[in-house]
Amino acid sequence: MTTTTTTTSTAGPIAAPGSGPLDDWRPEDEAFWAQAGAGIARRNLIFSVLSEHIGFSVWSLWSVIVLFLGPAYGFDPAQKFTLTAVPTLVGGAMRIPYTFAVARFGGRNWTVVSALLLLLPTTAIAIVLEPGVSYGTLLAVAAVAGVGGGNFASSMANINAFYPQRLKGWALGINAGGGNLGVPAVQLVGLAVLATAGAGHPRLLLVVYIPLIVLAALLSARYMDNLPALRNDKGAMREVAREPHAWVMSLLYIGTFGSFIGFGFAFGQVLQVQFHAEFATPVKAAYLTFLGPLLGSLVRPVGGWFADRWGGARVTFWNFVAMAGAALVVYLASRQESLGLFLTGFVLLFVFSGLGNGSAYKMIPAIFAAKLGPGPAARRKSGALMGIAGAIGALGGVLVNIAFRESFLNSGRGDAAYLAFLAFYGLCLVVTWAVYLRPSARRLAGV
Repeated sequence: MTTTTTTTSTAGPIAAPGSGPLDDWRPEDEAFWAQAGAGIARRNLIFSVLSEHIGFSVWSLWSVIVLFLGPAYGFDPAQKFTLTAVPTLVGGAMRIPYTFAVARFGGRNWTVVSALLLLLPTTAIAIVLEPGVSYGTLLAVAAVAGVGGGNFASSMANINAFYPQRLKGWALGINAGGGNLGVPAVQLVGLAVLATAGAGHPRLLLVVYIPLIVLAALLSARYMDNLPALRNDKGAMREVAREPHAWVMSLLYIGTFGSFIGFGFAFGQVLQVQFHAEFATPVKAAYLTFLGPLLGSLVRPVGGWFADRWGGARVTFWNFVAMAGAALVVYLASRQESLGLFLTGFVLLFVFSGLGNGSAYKMIPAIFAAKLGPGPAARRKSGALMGIAGAIGALGGVLVNIAFRESFLNSGRGDAAYLAFLAFYGLCLVVTWAVYLRPSARRLAGV
């Protein structure tokens, strides 16, 4: 591949996409950004979103697959909740090494590899999924789908390094929101398969996604870039792990992203179990399953934009107030067995969890910009914290599915789970105020 350059008095030589590393990268330099940086960052953002989107679809594939597991498979609702919890758990754990991988191999290189790794869970499902398969086999295959969850951490760490501080909320919101759209996308594909071919043909999902995985890898190889600056500090994650703000942000991210991914995995099953008369067949549940994740994904960039405008901590605080209110609506609707109110409350939970995703992630680079000033050190530590918070936040999805599993096992209803969510959102809003909004000499400016 030949290399072309664009030379200006400020920007310096810029390599052609995919031809080599970008040795000169100064996003905080406004002249550099206007002449060369913005276009390069936008191109990397587009193909990062594509790969991450497909990663989310594969990660949440089991939220759809369980709808195909009819009586012939012999699995009860508790087992199905476990099948959706396992990829969430593995995906959360994968986010730590995936964040390291960006620093070790480069953003473009790792995007290609991480996309190709999605072929493992998709081909495994195609091989084993049929009536008579053992539950242990399905658990193992569901665990492999966790590789799709790791894509988010590497993608966010990579895009964080491309954008200046003033645009991080918007850029990270677009990147994450476009990735999160993979959840409703795979659910819509699942609905199309259920409505047209029926529950006996889950492999049609894989006919759609396996070619898309290959396409994403090829496009990433052709059009993305590596930033050598990401390789400069291999100890950033160890340093960030000793930072108290890392654990505060991880807690808040459990409440936002953990809620989004947990509800996205569980919502179809909740409808089938709690309102069985109205959702007696998988296709009836599938008609509504995608709606909440779709809206929650679409508003995520809005949360980042709000945070750019009014501050991440302020937006996150009021967002947790709203999430607590929505959880209360869901609880009351469950007690009254009101399907309309129940759906309204759950859709609001999805929407506010999406907004909170964007605003909470904006807080991470703002914390290190306030402590260290904008620059490479702040970007490296922000990327490391995104890996930690993303991994721990994803565990919230596991907790959501466990809460539903235990609540339905013990009472046949989700009421205990809804109260647990309400209490947790109350804790999160108190922590947000106490650490980032309460007037104090130690309060970080601009968070």
